[in-house]
Amino acid sequence: MTGFRKLVRCAAGARVVVAAMALAMSVPALADTRIGVVDLRKALFSSNDAQTFSDQLEQEFSGTEAEVREAQQEARRLQERLQKDGAMMNESEREQLTADFQKKAEAFTRQKQQLDQTLNSRKQAFLEEARPEVDAAVKALMDEHDLDIILPSEAVVSVKPELDLTEELLEKLNQ
Repeated sequence: MTGFRKLVRCAAGARVVVAAMALAMSVPALADTRIGVVDLRKALFSSNDAQTFSDQLEQEFSGTEAEVREAQQEARRLQERLQKDGAMMNESEREQLTADFQKKAEAFTRQKQQLDQTLNSRKQAFLEEARPEVDAAVKALMDEHDLDIILPSEAVVSVKPELDLTEELLEKLNQ
């Protein structure tokens, strides 16, 4: 049995040595790899198309946002009145005010959720529509800079400023 244990230990040690050799041989290959970094979110949401999209959303949903704010303010007014005057009201008045507050609060919550859901789906559609253009701009950057890989800035801890290609990506998206 002890011979078997020695064999297993030797095999495990051999695997560590092979892994270390493979890693050591890959380091020179990484040294030749040319890498760039981009902040995709910053570039995309700073682009002219994104600004136009944002302006369109603001115009389209400004009335709905005003309705949601009004529902929120009305619920807040009812809540404040209930807190301030609730102790002096008779029970039926307090119950009616509480019911009104709950209705307003539920209406606000429903309207807010519906607005958020609509805005999020529209933003997602914009992102999907912009994806081919972003991919083409990233590919062009790779070709222009003769890069092997472009990483998103979220995946990088630190980067030299000359490797950050975000502004160039933004320029390409704005063309």
